[in-house]
Amino acid sequence: MREVVSEIKKLGAKPFIFPAMGTHGGVTAEGQLEVLTSYGITEEFTGAPIKSGVDTVHIGNTIEGKPVHIDKFAHEADGILVVNRVKSHTQYHGKFESGLLKMMVIGMGKAKGAESCHDEGFDKMVHNVETYSDVIMAKSKILFGIAIVENAFNKIQHIEAVQSSQFKEREEKLLKMSKALMQKIYIQDFDILIVDQIGKNFSGDGADPNVISSHTGTQGEKPAFIRYVIRDLSDETHGCAVGIGVADFITKRAYDKLDFDVTYPNLVVSSGVHVAKVPMVLKNDKLALQAAIFTAIGIDKTRPKIIRLKNTLNVEEIQISQALLEDAKKHPELKVLEEPKELAFDNEGNFPVGIF
Repeated sequence: MREVVSEIKKLGAKPFIFPAMGTHGGVTAEGQLEVLTSYGITEEFTGAPIKSGVDTVHIGNTIEGKPVHIDKFAHEADGILVVNRVKSHTQYHGKFESGLLKMMVIGMGKAKGAESCHDEGFDKMVHNVETYSDVIMAKSKILFGIAIVENAFNKIQHIEAVQSSQFKEREEKLLKMSKALMQKIYIQDFDILIVDQIGKNFSGDGADPNVISSHTGTQGEKPAFIRYVIRDLSDETHGCAVGIGVADFITKRAYDKLDFDVTYPNLVVSSGVHVAKVPMVLKNDKLALQAAIFTAIGIDKTRPKIIRLKNTLNVEEIQISQALLEDAKKHPELKVLEEPKELAFDNEGNFPVGIF
């Protein structure tokens, strides 16, 4: 963002930044500004003022008559540059998922745009993102976009400036690139998944179901596991606990960070209410893990198959239980970094800090 601002200034323009994040940040100007600040996107760092607001302008209707809105500050600007990652969406799949088009339609649309586009559910999202974006391209001043593709190590693999007329064509191809580079858990069958942190800074669903599956028991879905434990929320998610409802157990630590006022608006608009239901809350990590093992029907409880992740964005190193050691040693994409050792807990019954 800093370099984008710098280059635009060299052309004689006076750029400003506005958050294009739909209903995130509790649907408030202050909340969305706080999200940007937590990512290091500030006026001081980027060299551009940030205009955060929730007001929109109705610029037209789709072919089905659905209203299309965009951010008021963006509408009043001489031109708009769209910057976003291109990646798999957590709830729907098609030729357009998360990228420049969705950033325009739902991000720039704020709460009204997100509500309108989500109104028919995720089955219509690919169609709606395309038809809404057609209106935005025709009736607003989209100049070009910066599309970013990241690799499995959460590093930038590819950056591309895209002419507005090429958004659809390039995004479809860049999405394929992104999916080929995506994080993956190579052990696909186990008993229990532990995720240290979920949050909006890792995935729109807190923990990306493209990495860990949706844990709904859908036949054939991989990876497949029986019990799911969430240990904590990230600081960067600001209490937004989208995705916590997918777990079977969470710790009291995670529950205490949950902010309902921040979490619920995002899910009411998308109708994904199930992912915010509060699971069973356990006092500490030890009790959460014990409950997961005890309730996992049909497993060998003396040798449970457990995988532990930091989060779903950083999976280059994972922890596994001894029962999975031979699977890891045989897998061509995995390298065992250390031999098994006794699982330790601190005096509070939690995993020690810095174990990864």
